[in-house]
Amino acid sequence: MIRVMGMTSGGSLSQFDTIKDAKKASLRWMWVDFNQPSEREGKELSKSFSFHPLAIEDCVEKGYQRPKFDSYHQYIFLVLHHLTKDTYEAEEVDVFVNEKMIVTWHYDQLNMIDEIWERQLSGEGLAEEGNPIGLLHSILDMTVDDYFPSVYGIEDVLNSIEEKTDENSSHDLMDRLFDVRHDMQKLRRSLVPTRDMLYRLLNGTNVALTRDQQLYFSDVNDHVIKLTEMLESYREFSSDIRDNYISVSSDKMNNIMMTLTVITTIFMPLSFLAGLYGMNFVFIPELEFEYGYFVLLGIMFLIAVVMFIVFRKIGWLQFSRSKKKKRRRIFKR
Repeated sequence: MIRVMGMTSGGSLSQFDTIKDAKKASLRWMWVDFNQPSEREGKELSKSFSFHPLAIEDCVEKGYQRPKFDSYHQYIFLVLHHLTKDTYEAEEVDVFVNEKMIVTWHYDQLNMIDEIWERQLSGEGLAEEGNPIGLLHSILDMTVDDYFPSVYGIEDVLNSIEEKTDENSSHDLMDRLFDVRHDMQKLRRSLVPTRDMLYRLLNGTNVALTRDQQLYFSDVNDHVIKLTEMLESYREFSSDIRDNYISVSSDKMNNIMMTLTVITTIFMPLSFLAGLYGMNFVFIPELEFEYGYFVLLGIMFLIAVVMFIVFRKIGWLQFSRSKKKKRRRIFKR
């Protein structure tokens, strides 16, 4: 649907049924919101506002558009990403702005837009929202602020993964870790272009911002920079956890292989002796010896004990005493 509001010359906000009705009124500025628009309603972008075809194409196509800032002759065009908290998917919001109007376009029902709309109509709008640039700031500010709970949630998940290294299998923890890294990549694909977009908005010559407006948009830019830096630090943190898991898994595999190697090495001479005296030859000198069986068992036992003592002395068996302690020391830094 299309909903329209505008500020009259008397300083009051009014809603209008159609864009045509709003244009007939003497308005200081107006806000037109295309909420889940149909194809027919989309034609109003060209018919009523004469926006550039490339900007209209970015709006009506339901593909992925990265956040961006484009400046046209009489207005600016922005593509914003509003975060879906459950899936970390981006909901696109397209905004056209100049001093006399703000036009928002979104295919998803956004509580953020509804909240700002109702706040305006109820007369409880913030002081900086009294014009199209102020409304753009509010939309940007709420869009960016909605990323903070998700980013802080990622930090909690990473801390949880690190603390539960002794309670979960490595496979389960690695699966969770890669899921978190995938979510971080989704957030980063939205936040990094948003940071570039805000830089162009603040430093471009096509948007005449007052000193107060620059302060407000700079605050939003600071939030985006903070979010991107947090994500970068979390990526490094997750990489450290991943590398530690790989080290622990390699250490565990080495311990297993060392254990098997020690057992195999001890049984090699025993198997040789058992195989030697198990051959089906008639003339073997020791076969006639009355106590040969017991002597052979004693020799085999002595060989096993001597090899075990030698392996222990050279340090091959020391890993079994400190394996768990070493694993804790890797993760509890």
